[in-house]
Amino acid sequence: MSPCLPQNCLHYYLQIRCLSVTKCQQLSDTTNSQSSAYEVQSYVKYITDIQQLFVSDALLCKLVSGFSGHKFVHKPQSDRCEYPTKCPSELNTLDLVELLQKYAVEHMTTCRQLEARDFGSVATIVTTDFEALYAYKRGDYQQSLLLSMQNVGTLLNAVNTLWHATFPEFVQLLDDDIVSLTAMTLIVGLDPECRHNVGCVCITQLTLSLYLMSRCQLKLRRSLTSLAQTLDCIEVADRRYPVEMTLDRLVLRMIAHKTLTYIKTMTVNSS
Repeated sequence: MSPCLPQNCLHYYLQIRCLSVTKCQQLSDTTNSQSSAYEVQSYVKYITDIQQLFVSDALLCKLVSGFSGHKFVHKPQSDRCEYPTKCPSELNTLDLVELLQKYAVEHMTTCRQLEARDFGSVATIVTTDFEALYAYKRGDYQQSLLLSMQNVGTLLNAVNTLWHATFPEFVQLLDDDIVSLTAMTLIVGLDPECRHNVGCVCITQLTLSLYLMSRCQLKLRRSLTSLAQTLDCIEVADRRYPVEMTLDRLVLRMIAHKTLTYIKTMTVNSS
């Protein structure tokens, strides 16, 4: 798939979207308007003849079917395509959001691979941070933990590392704790311009990996020994960060506090 809207699809989208606003009744009864029928039928032909459906096509398919009652069946030009696509009468928004998130993560992972290829000589860059974040988001804590532990092992003693934004595009991939901490940092920040500066809401790949690593260990109820080792890694990272790296230091201290609280609770319960 391509992240861009195809030119033909954009043309039909604008035409049908305008008709949906100005001639909504005509779209529901195409016999009343030859122009409305022509635009809808043109898109029907376009969508059924296309070899590979784009995400934008699927969205427009739903829009058109909602106004005109058309049902679309994808007719692949190649026999190798094993999955004909039929536009559903009811759109599952949760599935669509998950599809778009997965699609974005795939592209961001590709971007990380290109960064590692082009700038790996000047900075240590791991390429699976978005995959680990997405695995955590969908509840696959074992996979997220595995990737995060590998990333921490690579980044902990690195001199230069890459940054990871926490606001605003990536909020939906993060959990409530780190989102709330980022928001509080922006609210109480002394510099009002910080709210519009992406650099003020970035953390390093190491901080993100340690965050995911500790959170996954707590959710999976890992041993106190493994949690103690994570605390050691957090302490090493915290000593490396200068004072101006506010969000990194706050995130590290938050996960250290949560981890220590859990260890104390488990120790008390076992005694």
